[in-house]
Amino acid sequence: MAGRFAPDRPTRTTVRGGHTPVPNAVPRQATAARTRRYTPPGPLDLGLVLGPLRRGPADPTFRTTPDGSVWRACRTPAGPGTVRVCLRGGAAEAEAWGPGAEWLLDRLPALLGDADEPDAFAPRHRLVALAQHRRPGLRLTRTGLVLESLIPSVLEQKVTTDEAYRAWRLLVRKYGEPAPGPETRLCVMPDPRTWSLIPSWEWHRAGVDNKRASTILRVVRVARRMEEAAAMEPQQAQERLELIPGIGPWTSAETVQRSNGAPDAVTVGDLHLPGIVGFALAGDRNADDAAMLELLEPYAGQRHRAARLILLSGRTPPRRKPKMPRADIAQL
Repeated sequence: MAGRFAPDRPTRTTVRGGHTPVPNAVPRQATAARTRRYTPPGPLDLGLVLGPLRRGPADPTFRTTPDGSVWRACRTPAGPGTVRVCLRGGAAEAEAWGPGAEWLLDRLPALLGDADEPDAFAPRHRLVALAQHRRPGLRLTRTGLVLESLIPSVLEQKVTTDEAYRAWRLLVRKYGEPAPGPETRLCVMPDPRTWSLIPSWEWHRAGVDNKRASTILRVVRVARRMEEAAAMEPQQAQERLELIPGIGPWTSAETVQRSNGAPDAVTVGDLHLPGIVGFALAGDRNADDAAMLELLEPYAGQRHRAARLILLSGRTPPRRKPKMPRADIAQL
């Protein structure tokens, strides 16, 4: 049927006796690391490039260490994998563990923005030009993985970031699996089948309402088709994701910015971004999506990068009202 996907596999399950389904835990194994060294074509700031992949300071799939290394635990097409990246002498040195190690190292350049073209960006405002000058190491990552960005983006719909980060943390820690390699605090997010088996009361305990939980369940039923979007042009990828009820332009943009390295996927429907862009470029803190898009029109093709630089400029309107109220449905 046009506009719909057949599920990758049946996901219906019967839970008897009130027991919570337990994911197939994979014991952590001490395996030798694979390594790769990559020299980027220009300045590279690991924090700026990989920071958008982190979902809160306690994200169980992401960690930074005092030596400047970034650790990521991923579920790749080849299986779970962990990658550690650090910069030394202008080059990126990476180690990877697990069945997904080779896949992660093959895509290390894309992860660090090798496919990005920052030189194609031409600032049209002094504030943007200054931000670009001060952040020469900004490049747009491309993970090549959709679900690891799509699911947490769904969790972030219409709630505070703290609530979304908490839900992601609780669900990944409980239903994910230990990440391969020596970093014992990392977890790999659940596979699609395990997501589909999470019972309703566990979504509730994590503070996830039925609407968001149902959207994630629809996503994982067609996980393979979702992951295919990573190889598409960003606009086509967004259209593919938005075929799923519950996924709109906000969620699809937040996903393809990470999975596809999309420089023009500007986030519309955000509570704060239009006011920040409007205030920074025109002194209009009450700008809506239409006004934001008009202000960003000179950056067509690079609107996401322009928005990133505006956020990095630090020019935001003073807060006039309280943050979005936190509604903890787990207490209901």
